Amino acid sequence: MPASKTFSIDTLWAIERLGPPSLSPDGAQAVASLTRYAMEDNSSRTSLWLLSTLGGDPRRLTQAGDKDASPRWSPQGDQIAFLARREQDGRKDETAQLYLIPPDGGEARRVSDVPMGIEAFKWFPDGRHIAFVAWVWPQLKGAAAQAKAWAAHLARKTSGYVTSEALYRYWDHHIPMDRVPRLHVLDTRTGKVRDLFEGSAWELSRSEPDADAFDISPDGRRIVFACDPAPHKQLDHCFALAEVEVRSRAVRLLLQEEGWHLHAPVYSHAGHHLAFLACHRGHKHTMPDQLGVLDTHGNWAVLSEDWDREVQAPLRWDEDDLGVLFCGEDEGRRHLWRFDVKTCAAFTQFEGGNTTAFDLQAGTLVVLHDSAAHPPRLSVVDDVTDSARAQRIETFNDALLQPLRIGRVEAVQVRGAQGDDVQMWLTYPPGFDAKRKYPLLHLIHGGPHAAFGDSWHFRWNAQLLAAEGYVVACVNYHGSSGFGFAFKDAITHRWGELELQDVEAATDWLLKNPWIARDRVFASGGSYGGYMVAWMNGHVKTGRYQAYVCHAGCYDWQAMFADDAYTWHSKELGAYYWNDPARVAAQSPHAFAQHMKTPTLVIHGAQDYRVPDAQGLAYYNTLKARGVDARLLWFPDENHWVLKPQNSRLWYQEFLAWLAAHDPGRRAVKRPRRAGTAGR
Repeated sequence: MPASKTFSIDTLWAIERLGPPSLSPDGAQAVASLTRYAMEDNSSRTSLWLLSTLGGDPRRLTQAGDKDASPRWSPQGDQIAFLARREQDGRKDETAQLYLIPPDGGEARRVSDVPMGIEAFKWFPDGRHIAFVAWVWPQLKGAAAQAKAWAAHLARKTSGYVTSEALYRYWDHHIPMDRVPRLHVLDTRTGKVRDLFEGSAWELSRSEPDADAFDISPDGRRIVFACDPAPHKQLDHCFALAEVEVRSRAVRLLLQEEGWHLHAPVYSHAGHHLAFLACHRGHKHTMPDQLGVLDTHGNWAVLSEDWDREVQAPLRWDEDDLGVLFCGEDEGRRHLWRFDVKTCAAFTQFEGGNTTAFDLQAGTLVVLHDSAAHPPRLSVVDDVTDSARAQRIETFNDALLQPLRIGRVEAVQVRGAQGDDVQMWLTYPPGFDAKRKYPLLHLIHGGPHAAFGDSWHFRWNAQLLAAEGYVVACVNYHGSSGFGFAFKDAITHRWGELELQDVEAATDWLLKNPWIARDRVFASGGSYGGYMVAWMNGHVKTGRYQAYVCHAGCYDWQAMFADDAYTWHSKELGAYYWNDPARVAAQSPHAFAQHMKTPTLVIHGAQDYRVPDAQGLAYYNTLKARGVDARLLWFPDENHWVLKPQNSRLWYQEFLAWLAAHDPGRRAVKRPRRAGTAGR
């Protein structure tokens, strides 16, 4: 039966979203989280599912929890650990705790009682102990003292945040006041917890203390971790690698190199080597993460320096310790790679699309992957020489997606800035007919050192927008990741210049095609993409684009010093604003406000600390003061993204209504009526 339904906003939020897999030790089963959203009550539920790698239907493992997440199979295969906030034994968790459940069924059992909650964890090889991350008051000793301080924290009557730290908030949350992230060991049988850094100044990264920040040695005696060795922490500091003896809690610095940022360490199976990510920030802040290896004699080397791509965490040693597995971008796609440590060559293990997670056990390789045509799936890679032979082990969204008309996606090359070839992804409306004329919509990615590609994006879903009749263009402009270091670094200290040339070259290329309507051209972007549409409003001749959409966009680089990444500004722009205000202003959209005339929808969230919402408000206010047609969508409860289902629906409704209202080729649609406005 041919597909007949149109992809919609509600369809997007009906998609069940899979999390990273964890394989049983024999490779026969995988466990993964599955999140289902309910638009009607603006909620979500996440449960754990078991999936056979040998064939068979998935089985739901957890029933009682709402937010069961981060499952990890025990080394013996008899337990699955996960994080959750549940009510059990008459007590409701205030923070995430660690639970265990047998894979053959039964009730989950809470095994931790950490008042501050658990951030991330890994099993010890003995299958009894677990290492985890928790935020604690560094001056206090003992679990009782920490629990007392937590109770006092909850009972406080003040809301002020007081700090002398340079790093005090990150993306959408404040760093816990007066606390630091430390490694702990939990005995799952007794519930006893030991703080491995108690009485010392050691701590994990304050920005992202996740499971990639540490690893446990094969014998369970040591834990390697990445840390900022400087006494005062900053977001742009270079990290070192250190190791703690679990029994004695003695810590030794393993590797620290001037100008090198070292992180995401992982032991080889034999324990003779450490693989880790190494970024030579001392050379340039845009340098890629490369694959480093350290031996037990203290010798280390970067193995991937001749491979002009970036290595991404997590790393995983192959079962013979002769290669390291990781995901990495390559020209708009993200593959799973195997890097041979002897030949220093990278080979594709699984070809994206967009590969986001994987696990390997007993010769079984499972990947989580998506593409521009489908949301995330879980597959077993039967033949690493032929990704097409990967076998799916679930069909969660098939019934929902099967009747949908999906647009064709292709990558094309245009001649961009400096005469370089620039990649552009096009998503065509379903049933595209080259004899008709279509409106053009640019989606400009953020970063700037990121990329749009053959991937499924829930925030900027090209298929949804193409279903509305737009030819959707995603340009991987100079500065984008996955095209080599020179391409990525080309925009440094001259933001806006080459990127604009690339987007304009793409528009020129598209307008030469008879199926694009010249008077129905739009551009939108988020974060740095929002910066780009604000930049375009001050630099592109009025009338070339009928309207812009600026989501969480950077507008004024001096005022942007309120963001969480302010220590990077001089590296990116070439100067701090007090040292060379003209240089900073020359890269700032606000300095060209006198030229802005194109209608713009401005969207921002109040909990956005990467691009504070004053940026969007200043841009909107400027347009209104200048008499430019503008509309504001402001969310008091969203961050850099829009995460709540009904807020997302409103986001898409306003987005599409704005374009339609400025599209001479279609009838203007009514903007959504807000609650409480009837009859006014």
